[in-house]
Amino acid sequence: MTSPDSASTATVRDGGVPDIAANLAEVQGRLAAAAAEAGRDPAEVTLVAVGKTFGGERMIPALEAGQRVFGENRVQEAEDKWPALRETYPDISLHLIGPLQSNKVRKAIEVFDVIETVDRPKLARALARTMDEMGKRPGCFIQVNTGAEDQKAGVLPDAADAFIAQCRDDFQLPVLGLMCIPPVDEEPSLHFQLLAEIAKRNGLSGLSMGMSGDFEIAAQFGATHVRVGSAIFGARTKPTL
Repeated sequence: MTSPDSASTATVRDGGVPDIAANLAEVQGRLAAAAAEAGRDPAEVTLVAVGKTFGGERMIPALEAGQRVFGENRVQEAEDKWPALRETYPDISLHLIGPLQSNKVRKAIEVFDVIETVDRPKLARALARTMDEMGKRPGCFIQVNTGAEDQKAGVLPDAADAFIAQCRDDFQLPVLGLMCIPPVDEEPSLHFQLLAEIAKRNGLSGLSMGMSGDFEIAAQFGATHVRVGSAIFGARTKPTL
């Protein structure tokens, strides 16, 4: 099975430099076609371009091509990269798609417009308290560990309903929807369907699911956000810490 963040579809110029504008256009076209095939309006699916590990200069071709929604895995990396870019492109929407430590909640709220990885009560409580203190309330997605993988963050599926209720009712978080990262060695559609079912029974419309290797499948299963990195920006040459 193709890796969820495979760069196999990324176009590169001579010298191995990714043609980011061309890659972005191809991903947008494939995403629109997948949504249309499923009888959906392509405008219902937001492409989140994932820039993790790449510097700000790698984002500029995508920004120049009109992309405005981006994802980052780490608070510190986003803090270093995006303020300068926002000066030129003030309408950027930035999503945190990596794990968030409770001691970085304040900085995350400052930097990000959406936090996609709310996965435990301690974090939800810290987010609610700090949002109230700061007067800023970025939208939140609750991460569900659909594959019940020990090494992966996210609330387990059988605990998701209770945690969603706790986040909305007790902590008053602005919950937009659910997010998942399927196991790399399993059929992603099963996990996308499970996430969609949990969202539906909890009255949530947002579904952040699908990456470079499976975003078309995710669009067909109701994704409202897909997170695509290497298919746009090329292969990563250093690990994400």
